[in-house]
Amino acid sequence: MTKADYLTLFLYAIGLFTISTLSSKRNTNQKEMFSANRSSPWWASGLSGFMTMFSAGTFVVWGGIAYEHGIVAVVINTCYGVAALLIGYFVAGHWNKLGVSTPAEFVSLRFGKTGLHFFTWTMLIKRILGVSVSLYALAVLIVALVPLDINWVIIIFGTIVVVYTMQGGLWAVLMTDVLQFIVLTVVVLIVAILMISNMGSFESYQAAVPAGFFSLTTDSYGWLFLSGWVMIHFFMIGAEWAFVQRFISVKSPKDAKKASYLFGVMYLVTPLFWLLPPLLYRGQVSGVDKEQAYILAAQSVLPAGILGLMIAAMFSATASMVSSQLNVFAGVLTNDFYKTFLNPDASEKRLVHTGRTFTALLGVFLVVAAILVPYMGGAEKLIISINSLLVVPLFAPTLWGLFSKKVGIKEMLIVALVSFGIGLTLKFGIANNPMITEESSLYSIAQYLAENSKSVEVVVGVILPILLLFFFEWQKKTVDEGALRIQERNIKMEETLETDSLKAPFDPFPAQMVMYSLIIIGLWILILSFNDTHGRSVLIGVSTGLLSIALAIQVSIKKIISRTPKVNEAEKIPTEEDLSTEL
Repeated sequence: MTKADYLTLFLYAIGLFTISTLSSKRNTNQKEMFSANRSSPWWASGLSGFMTMFSAGTFVVWGGIAYEHGIVAVVINTCYGVAALLIGYFVAGHWNKLGVSTPAEFVSLRFGKTGLHFFTWTMLIKRILGVSVSLYALAVLIVALVPLDINWVIIIFGTIVVVYTMQGGLWAVLMTDVLQFIVLTVVVLIVAILMISNMGSFESYQAAVPAGFFSLTTDSYGWLFLSGWVMIHFFMIGAEWAFVQRFISVKSPKDAKKASYLFGVMYLVTPLFWLLPPLLYRGQVSGVDKEQAYILAAQSVLPAGILGLMIAAMFSATASMVSSQLNVFAGVLTNDFYKTFLNPDASEKRLVHTGRTFTALLGVFLVVAAILVPYMGGAEKLIISINSLLVVPLFAPTLWGLFSKKVGIKEMLIVALVSFGIGLTLKFGIANNPMITEESSLYSIAQYLAENSKSVEVVVGVILPILLLFFFEWQKKTVDEGALRIQERNIKMEETLETDSLKAPFDPFPAQMVMYSLIIIGLWILILSFNDTHGRSVLIGVSTGLLSIALAIQVSIKKIISRTPKVNEAEKIPTEEDLSTEL
């Protein structure tokens, strides 16, 4: 890496902290910190949800699959889009109608304290361990380019994410996600254009890639796997707290649907774009480590300074996931444990301070877990396997409880524990059990399970929990108490939410953050273009495009403000915060 690359990384870190500082001024209460006070624009929530799916795994795992197997990696990623569109149509609006501050508030109402404790601690351990693996994977990629000890990379990048999330709350997460989306898009666009210009003819490229490279499926990733992948992510996007938080942070159910639709459309049309570098690289170079294919493809064409932007983009992808999980679980611990059980009379200032403390503590745990990943031996694969078996058994009852009046905490526990228990037994007790030898009567079963592991995971981890829920829905005749509590809350909240939505004024802050980010990135790329002759025209073109979009946003902001009627302070309806301030 050159000095220009290091300077790019430094400026990027300053940009994150600047957004965090500006966002922190909006955190006057815990609703602002953890749900943006239901005032997030739908496009910001949609892009933030889109970015939450990204991590270092996007470059390592899917980039590796694209390099090795081809177009099937694109097809797998479009499954996210199908799931998000379904969630937008069936689920997103229902979450927003509840008027809850955190997803855990719904779990507490619907499934009681037992359900809240079970779901919170299970999900907290699962997500922190999963995210720590992503942070470690990011550090591995960066160490290949930067001469630093891997533990220091984890500490430095982990601290950056923790500090801006702790300071700026959900507003910082949303705005930095949008910034990270811009950076990622710009870098991949530059890489794709430069690689296409060096590719030569399509016939020579087609001859260089392996047979079946353009097939939609492979033996390992068939239609059963793809169907299961859609179902898994339907329940994940519809019930995982980081995504639900996006649905409840917007102004209305209509905006929640639009956010999910944006998320879905983006994942239907962009996977080919994101995975183009490793796809093209396979036609130029073969035999490299597939997990490094993405970064090697970028390194092969990027000019000085832009490689630093590529590292920033890789960090952005993981940072989006990390910051989302830190904010959502800090919100749960603050609102649904500290406030509910320890200090019901806590002031808003105290809750904001407590939320930041929980964010810091969770961040420390995350960084330590990431440092310990290489000392766990095979634990990384173990964590990923457990996650794949736990998603639907854990999320399906929660999502089911959003619509069903029969399923309660008992059924929730049965579905989660039975499905996960059977999956754990089949995968690790039989299929991967070293004690089962060829002489054992279970050997043929173990061999079959090992050879068809993905199909087994779909059947046990997806189909079984859904069948159990259908059984309970058919067998149980009484209405669950939690469903009655939710019904009462819905009646109280419908009129309030509709009134609040009508009163909500236009907030230029999110659009202005996007505009300034585009201007700064565009100008920096223009400056870097003077140091490179080969890709200068591409860099100037991208810079011009970014500055043009920024100008269009500024014009749009002025038009909206000019059309927005000014509020007469004498006629303004006082809010609860206004009254408390006056008192």
